Amino acid sequence: MYSYTFDDILEEAGKFGRSQKRIFALLCMVSMPWAGVYVGIVFQGFTPDHWCRDSGVSQIRKSCGWNLMDTRKITVPVVNTSGVLVHSQCEQYELDWNATGLTCDNPESDLTDTHRSKAPMTSCKEGWEYDYKGRQSFVTEFDLVCADAWVVDMYQATLNVGFFIGSIAIGYLADRFGRKTSFLVSNLLNGIFGILVAWSPNWVSMLVFRALYGFGVKGGWVAGYVLITELVGVEYRRTVGVVYQMFFSVGILILSLISYFITDWRWLQVVITAPYILFLSYYWFIPESPRWLLSQHNAKKAVEITEAIAKENKKTLSKNIETMRDDNADTSTASFMDLIRTPKMRKHTFILSFNWFTSAVVYQGLIMRLGILGGNVYIDFLISGLVEFPAAFLILFTIDRIGRRLPFATANFVAGAACFITAMIPETMFWFKTAVACIGRLGITMTFEMVVFVNTELYPTFVRNLGVSVCSTLCDIGGIVAPFLLYRLAAIWLELPLIIFGALAFLAGALVLLLPETRGVPLPDTIDDIEFPEKPPQVWFILESNFQTPEGTTFICTYNSP
Repeated sequence: MYSYTFDDILEEAGKFGRSQKRIFALLCMVSMPWAGVYVGIVFQGFTPDHWCRDSGVSQIRKSCGWNLMDTRKITVPVVNTSGVLVHSQCEQYELDWNATGLTCDNPESDLTDTHRSKAPMTSCKEGWEYDYKGRQSFVTEFDLVCADAWVVDMYQATLNVGFFIGSIAIGYLADRFGRKTSFLVSNLLNGIFGILVAWSPNWVSMLVFRALYGFGVKGGWVAGYVLITELVGVEYRRTVGVVYQMFFSVGILILSLISYFITDWRWLQVVITAPYILFLSYYWFIPESPRWLLSQHNAKKAVEITEAIAKENKKTLSKNIETMRDDNADTSTASFMDLIRTPKMRKHTFILSFNWFTSAVVYQGLIMRLGILGGNVYIDFLISGLVEFPAAFLILFTIDRIGRRLPFATANFVAGAACFITAMIPETMFWFKTAVACIGRLGITMTFEMVVFVNTELYPTFVRNLGVSVCSTLCDIGGIVAPFLLYRLAAIWLELPLIIFGALAFLAGALVLLLPETRGVPLPDTIDDIEFPEKPPQVWFILESNFQTPEGTTFICTYNSP
């Protein structure tokens, strides 16, 4: 009896019918709150202008009726930072202000430059004043500035540690217990730990809950990605994958808007987390993957789900669906050594891993940089989110016309060049500088979206999932490194991180050119297909000859020849 594959059945049930479109629309919603989790630090961890609080200065300000900025101008020491004179953020005069003779009428003459130069200075003793009226980030609440500024770096780093561990653990759960189950468990964890982040009484507990929050967020997102690609026909997988990622950009636009109206970082965290609680209702609206069920030899349930999809798509199944089998079952056992044992596999693993790392570092770095530029962070963030949308359309327009390798490499080069040029443009040319930076965001967004499916096309079937999992872990490592690169290097020179980002992107683009083109090339099934792509497949010929003996007996001789 002939058995049909799931793809055969989809021919009749509908490759991307009403049922798949409904499930796809629901799962795309998952990408939007992830934007708030991934780059919400721009608003939740915003570090405004700050300087030392001094009770003596506060008394003078109150009695003289000075505003906060006038008081800073008069009483805060000026220091040289990267060749520019700015008010100190971490030091104060060690003075008894009542004994300085400072008056309300003409304070500039009372405290001259000579007096300031001779006055002793000390580190902040009574906390900080913040130029952040009416708003509160966790930086201003916990005073995470100066010596404690590294905690802001850790806020993003611990999230990526959670991503790293969670993507591996949830990935295992998805293969062991199903896509739908792991998706729902992830969202339950997201809801619990997301709320705990908002209720953190101190920065230590905040970092712990943040890491646990990251544990479920990425794994749930990947489970949704895998689920929808397994429910549609082969020719729709790339499109749904790109659009699924594009909704992350929609989330960025929404984040900039809600952050403008929600002024407290704790309530913003609650709003970002709330959708994950709502996603638990998907238990009743999305099915398990029939492909996964078939791989687990649960054909009965797979048949039920497939029939339900066909019914919703208003299709009639004529094939013998009871004989449906798994068309992607693997009999080979994959191991990490398969990724590095042979020369070309080793080269692909290194180049793809480096591109995952670079994409994460540059993408996160460019977004978080918006929080330290001193402009209107809400408008800047909104503009930078808008430029991500052309990335998806450029990918869909070019990859089947030009190929994968050239657009992939070009996107890296564009991102790198934009970083270098932005660093060299003076602040006086603000809009030109912003436009070039946005081009960089467009380029790195393209590379981030392209590395996902290029990764899948450069590994043979039996090791494809493992290859993507291993290479993408470098994305999480890049996310751990990014905040330290940005915030610590920017303290030396504001544009120094851009130089590093540009160098990484250029190197990544050059390495991409060493990869083979995969447009129009069948997906490889074995490592030999990778190592010897030019080797023609063996075709066996069966040669038969027959001869007759003198006694009349006929012999037929068969020869198999490659």
